[in-house]
Amino acid sequence: MRSVTVNGVEIDETFAEAFGMRATAIVVTAPTRKWVLEAARSMTGFATSVIGCGCEAGIDVELPPSETPDGRPGCRVMLFAVSTDELQKQLLKRVGQCVLTSPGSACFAGLDGPEPLKLGSSLRYFGDGWQISKKFGGRHYWRIPVMDGEFVCEAATGLTKKAVGGGNLLLLAGSNEQALVAAEAAAEAMGKVPGVILPFPGGVVRSGSKVGSKYKSVVASTNEAYAPTLRGRVDSALGAEINAVLEIVIDGETDTAVAAAMKAGLETLIGLGPERGAARISAGNYGGKLGKFHYHLKELLP
Repeated sequence: MRSVTVNGVEIDETFAEAFGMRATAIVVTAPTRKWVLEAARSMTGFATSVIGCGCEAGIDVELPPSETPDGRPGCRVMLFAVSTDELQKQLLKRVGQCVLTSPGSACFAGLDGPEPLKLGSSLRYFGDGWQISKKFGGRHYWRIPVMDGEFVCEAATGLTKKAVGGGNLLLLAGSNEQALVAAEAAAEAMGKVPGVILPFPGGVVRSGSKVGSKYKSVVASTNEAYAPTLRGRVDSALGAEINAVLEIVIDGETDTAVAAAMKAGLETLIGLGPERGAARISAGNYGGKLGKFHYHLKELLP
């Protein structure tokens, strides 16, 4: 594979292949930052991949009290799924089990999309007839009695069909330590881009996969071409100097958000250099046959 070298880091002339998805967002608030993060992290748990989790979710950005509907600490949380029905199901389950249950929480729409997804309009039934409907400032809310007072929840939030899932960077390094330093630095930079989440733990995944398996019941399996322990036994994509690979997967509210996050990651990795971080950067694709969004690394270089 052809490549270019910038600041000693080898950049493969390849592209990340990503897919169109459905996405929504909510704003969670609570009395303190601690309890906002407790609710948001609980809600976005077990949401790394649509393959096994039903949705992909994460915290987009923390919000100061001056930027939330009720003047309290908040988080904007994003969810991505392959269909509107699945996105609706995951939204209600996660808000109902993780935000409604969290002390002092409230929940508001985080996206003005062309189509609504139910939020408080479905969760209100937990109030068992004691719930109260309120309209304020042209928006509709439900007040649901709970043991520490009321759970205020906006009736609906927006849906976008222009979201993108599966942007990615592959970080190839000489050691596990170098790969992790590179991944942590890149994930921090990429996570600062608005409208983007990195759904895997800490934004990083070590179990990069390919489509299919020798086992018929398995839809995705280990990407042996990037597994250092299999070098010499398979058609490996790794040179002798590469001993660890980590991947960062990006979901974005828009195509441009994913591109901006990948660009931020590349800039950070190049600045870090091969001695401290990744010696080579690549990306995963399917030959351009499956996903309509192609992010060519060479075009994203700083």
